[in-house]
Amino acid sequence: MKQLVAVLKNRYFILATGLLIGALVVLGIRFATYTGPQQPHYHANFAVYINGSREQFAEASYYVEEVACAANGPIQPGQRAHMHDHINSLIHVHDDGTTWGQFFENIGWYVGPDFVQTRSGTMYKAGSDSKLHIMLNGSDYTGLGPITDQVIGDRDRLLVSFGDISDTQLKQEYKTVPATAHHYDITPDPASCSGQMNKVTLSNRLHHLF
Repeated sequence: MKQLVAVLKNRYFILATGLLIGALVVLGIRFATYTGPQQPHYHANFAVYINGSREQFAEASYYVEEVACAANGPIQPGQRAHMHDHINSLIHVHDDGTTWGQFFENIGWYVGPDFVQTRSGTMYKAGSDSKLHIMLNGSDYTGLGPITDQVIGDRDRLLVSFGDISDTQLKQEYKTVPATAHHYDITPDPASCSGQMNKVTLSNRLHHLF
């Protein structure tokens, strides 16, 4: 009987030791491979036309510099969606639920249900002839309500066009909206606007274990 008890104790000891070692291995892997809390980072393309002329967004102040994206702390409203490097058709999105309205507000423009207002304050409002046209991912949203509450999707292509234009011209303008978002999705971006949220510390590694 004593021999049987000893054998059982030995087996339980081996089993417990194996479980402990297995748990330590799993925790070690989680500790070593933890990369920190991740923020969204994806891209979309857009273009704006006013009376048949494409807006170039030429001023340097339209674009967020890398130094502004390196600020510590939580992401700020102006960092949620913006442009970099004087690429006037590409939007960098860094927060879930970011809308087109928030992007345009960040660059000083406003797009309403029937008007466009530029950063300088010039307003183009629909009248007897001219109106606001919206195309998103090839679908015509003209007259279906403001685009401002629409969340920016990964690889979206948006055209905002104000004027007295035909359906044919609208489609031609939409063709000029690049489809480069996917390229930037898979390309490293030094201006990640991630601040401290992606910084891996000993504390958050340990917190991630359990």
